[in-house]
Amino acid sequence: MGGKFDKEFIDKKGKRMDGRAPNELRPLKIEAGVLDEADGSCYLEWGNNKVYCGVFGPIECHPRHKQKPDRAIIQARYNMAPFSVDDRKRPGLDRRSTEIGLLISEALERVVMVEKYPKAAIRVDIQVVEAHAGTRCAALTAASVAVADAGIPMKDLVPSCATGKVDGKIVLDLNKEEDNFGEADLPLAVLPATEEVVLMQMDGELTPDEFEEAFNMAIEGCKQVYEVQRNALKNRYGGK
Repeated sequence: MGGKFDKEFIDKKGKRMDGRAPNELRPLKIEAGVLDEADGSCYLEWGNNKVYCGVFGPIECHPRHKQKPDRAIIQARYNMAPFSVDDRKRPGLDRRSTEIGLLISEALERVVMVEKYPKAAIRVDIQVVEAHAGTRCAALTAASVAVADAGIPMKDLVPSCATGKVDGKIVLDLNKEEDNFGEADLPLAVLPATEEVVLMQMDGELTPDEFEEAFNMAIEGCKQVYEVQRNALKNRYGGK
């Protein structure tokens, strides 16, 4: 976020560098049930992001000292493949990956009916194989579909989307250049039925008016993501 960039993010016709309008998502494709050995799974393409997620459980929680007597715990593990970025990433978890895993665990615990599975764990393994901005939103969106695909009861799906500020304007779903050189970034995740926020972070600076515009735009973006999530599950299981 921040830094110097030689080109304009938004041209005189109001189009962004990739041809999108300010309030337009990148192309989004979600497919449920893609991994045979997982209890639930999802593959997601969002712009140039590519993410796999596998869910295992409910299973016995190990180590046992982490067990909760009245509910399950969510153990989300977020990992970026070494070849997922331009500069080869060092294999294994780092501090950023651990932080995102915790954020995803906390967001999912708000919607999964964990009280049905005391002393259990639900493992959510997320692998980012190509990363081009917005991977935490993509990972949470994929994880939500994979949990639903596993047949684990949930109050709602969790769509996630980011807004940001480039060239002094609020835009939806930052691409890689906008994310690297823009002025602000606001990832958000909500429950569509209630619009309850289960994840929100901000990097950069926004005025109160800009924050309100970015927040409302992110809510609308999440609603669009939610429809793609629902369609992915409909395509796998049928139904309305």
